[in-house]
Amino acid sequence: MRSMTRYVDEDLHGAEFRECDLTGARLIGVVMQDAVIDGLITNLVVNGVEVTEYVEAELDRRHPVRVLIRSEDPADLREASRQLHAGWAATIERIRRTPGIERRSVNDEWSAVQTMRHLVFVHDSWFRRCCLGSTELFTPMGIGTTVEPYRGAHGLDLSLDPALDEIVSVRDAQAAELEAWLDEVTAVQLAARAPVPDDDVWPPYARGRSVRQCLGTVLNETFEHHGFCVRDLDLIEAQDAE
Repeated sequence: MRSMTRYVDEDLHGAEFRECDLTGARLIGVVMQDAVIDGLITNLVVNGVEVTEYVEAELDRRHPVRVLIRSEDPADLREASRQLHAGWAATIERIRRTPGIERRSVNDEWSAVQTMRHLVFVHDSWFRRCCLGSTELFTPMGIGTTVEPYRGAHGLDLSLDPALDEIVSVRDAQAAELEAWLDEVTAVQLAARAPVPDDDVWPPYARGRSVRQCLGTVLNETFEHHGFCVRDLDLIEAQDAE
């Protein structure tokens, strides 16, 4: 407890904690109204009640694709990939109905095009590199980690500003590549050690993981970032309607 920073009788009204590690944080006797918590949350106890399972069950009810993403069955994973691609396709059509909205952002989050460019990078790094063992350069338009020396490495070009149609074309090709692979992959192949090349390219911490674990990162990132994109489109449209 002595290593923890303590805030006593502080007014943190409206405070924002972004990309912070709050593991082990204790909030005692606090007033928390209209608060939003968004992130990797486990073992969260609210007023003596462990609420994580309730939250996870509700998220599964709202988004059944989450259950497919967690499955070990190749058929479920194929269906998850198809549903995720269909969800993004619908959102892209929504974006096209309001030209320019794809480059707008709220609350310092990525815009829709930046989000899709990040998924280009996720596919190249976590699927092609970690599931297929590819050593090819990443797609230049991808947006990766901010961690150096990986931020602009392995073919990424931070100066690019591609149009929506160009990004969508790349993402469609990546989705087709993933689904073709999923049509053939077996449970044994998924359980095997990921063939991550032995060089200093992102993600360095993938070595030792299974192919299934690396695929899980691809599917989870595709799902989570779609949720972020839809959330922000809703906010932008609500602001414009005021």
